[in-house]
Amino acid sequence: MASSMRSLFSDHGKYVESFRRFLNNSTEHQCIIARIGDTKREIKILSIGGGAGEIDLPILSKVQAQYPGVHINNEVVEPSAEQIAKYKELVFAWHKETSSEYQTRMMEEKELQKWDFIHMIQMLYYVKDIPATLKFFHSLLGANAKILITVVSGTSGWDKLWKKYRSRFPQNDLCQYVTSSDLTQMLDNLGLKYKCHDLLSVMDISDCFIDGNENGDLLWDFLTETCNFNSTAPPDLKAEILKDLQEPEFSIKKEGKVLFNNTLSFIVVEA
Repeated sequence: MASSMRSLFSDHGKYVESFRRFLNNSTEHQCIIARIGDTKREIKILSIGGGAGEIDLPILSKVQAQYPGVHINNEVVEPSAEQIAKYKELVFAWHKETSSEYQTRMMEEKELQKWDFIHMIQMLYYVKDIPATLKFFHSLLGANAKILITVVSGTSGWDKLWKKYRSRFPQNDLCQYVTSSDLTQMLDNLGLKYKCHDLLSVMDISDCFIDGNENGDLLWDFLTETCNFNSTAPPDLKAEILKDLQEPEFSIKKEGKVLFNNTLSFIVVEA
């Protein structure tokens, strides 16, 4: 691996930009929102890694529709100040428009109280001890409560990409290569009851095959978790990945586009 390659997480601005390109080119949020269904006088929701609120907002809307007139107490743990600012703007605007009986707060520290619903949308990659994290938040569930987790599926292109190339990507201690196959094994080891469903999702990576394409360059960064991958990766590594991304195990070709297998797993853990 060339010494000039560095982790995408070393440049926060570049990571956010490449992540946005990933969302714009994938069906990830659409498939999660379509899957959200049913989850008293007050409903307490804890969002771990709430991001900019794009998924939290549909969750809140679903809960409000299911329980009209019920007070929703939504609390958020999100380390990025930039994401929190966007979250407040989006979710508070929804609250004003709907005039719902609702309040939200950004948690400053862990508070040991019971929750009706905890969701962890695409965030378990970024904790150091996943089993301990699962065990802790499971202990915070009230009676009949649930945790919703989404991670990439063990059948996705990510699984194949990570298994084959992880040792050749820049190493970092901020992200773990974990899929639903790993996570369900952890849940089994903890003796927790859960259900797991796959959500079909794709990411259009056609621009990755066009030299000098800005969108393609940022998608390369996100795929490899490497800052400026196109300009710093050894040519043989790029050529090898480029070839693999066109293989059926990684992607499908449809209507002239190359669609990367971004299949997610939707895991519901019971109290």
